This record gives sequence, C-alpha cells and structure tokens, in this order.
Amino acid sequence: MDERIAEAARLADRDPGEITRIVVTKFHPASLVRDLHALGVRDVGENRQQELSSKVGELEDLDVRWHFIGQAQTNKASAIRRSADAVHSVDRDRLADALHRAAEGDDVLDVLVQVNLTADEGRGGVAPDNARSLAEHILTLPSLRLRGVMGVAPLDEEPASAFARLRAVADGVREIEPAAEWISAGMTGDFVEAIDAGATHLRIGSAITGPRPDRG
Repeated sequence: MDERIAEAARLADRDPGEITRIVVTKFHPASLVRDLHALGVRDVGENRQQELSSKVGELEDLDVRWHFIGQAQTNKASAIRRSADAVHSVDRDRLADALHRAAEGDDVLDVLVQVNLTADEGRGGVAPDNARSLAEHILTLPSLRLRGVMGVAPLDEEPASAFARLRAVADGVREIEPAAEWISAGMTGDFVEAIDAGATHLRIGSAITGPRPDRG
C-alpha cells in the first residue's frame, strides 16, 4: 500500500514524505495494532470512542499516535480527549467547547474541522460555507490546536470534484490560520484523487488490515 501511495504522490508531483498514512483498525483487535506497530505503523485511526479507549488502554506501551475519525457526541468528548492525539471530526461549536472543557493541565489537542461534502444535512460535518466560522471559534479555545480540515467523498460523486471542494475550504481556513495545513481525505478506494487534491493524511483501512472481522 505504501508503494501505491508513494506512486500516487509522485504522479501528483508531491513528496511522499509529506503524506501520513493512518491505518484504520475499526472492529479489529488490539493485537492487530501491536502487529502493525512491529511493522512500523505509528498512526492509527478509530471511529468509535469505546473502541479507541479500550485499545489505548491495552496498548499504552506502544508509541502510537491515535486519530479519532468518527462522529463524536459531546457527552463522549472527555473520554475521546483522554485517548486521542488528534480528533478529525469536529463539526460544531458545542463539540469544540466540550473537547476544550475536557482539557487537563496545559495539554493541547490537535483538531480538524470536518466538512460535509454531501447534500445531506444529516451527515457528519459542517457545511462548507460554515467551516471558516467553526475554525474561527476553535481558534478562541486555547487547549485546541487547529490543524486543518477533514472530509469524506460522497458515494454518488466523482471523488476528484468532492476533494476539490474540500481543498477550497482548506485554503479558506488557512487564510485565518496559516498553520492549519492538514487535509485529512482519501480512503482505500479514493486515495489517489485525494493525494492529487492535496491530502496530507489518508485514512486507509481494508487495503492494509483486510476485511473487518465478523462481530457476530
């Protein structure tokens, strides 16, 4: 997979070294994360707070950067903050506020504004037109570090056009926070288009972990 990512980066005239591959281990056991770590994986993504907290507790001895990439409820903000190094799915002021209130001491949490790239207002993410306002709010919360934006390409649209919209939102956010350089976009099926649009963080699951286990 890393060779495919590197090739896509070269085709986009980008340095593969500026792209972070996050391995998504949803529903897989903590033992898989340990095996991946032995192979050099250092960035791991989880969609559910309970699973994130459980794996972090079981793997405290590993040097892993944990990325929370799922939809977050405000009442889970404290638990998410205790376990995650970065939260990619901040999509409303109330969630940003809850994550900020959960800060302990002077620690700073990396966060991204999740942008809804679909026409469905019920999907996770802030509307593109409101992303800048949310970013401005995050910048008022000293325990949060705004890193950039995150988006998921819709199933009924070519990924390239969706990621172009995300790139435009990212450019607008960087106008108010030049350090917010992350673009979290691209999964197993559309990482090539994401890289071409400037993605810095890819969220790759099945291409590395194989099929999700039966939760039976």
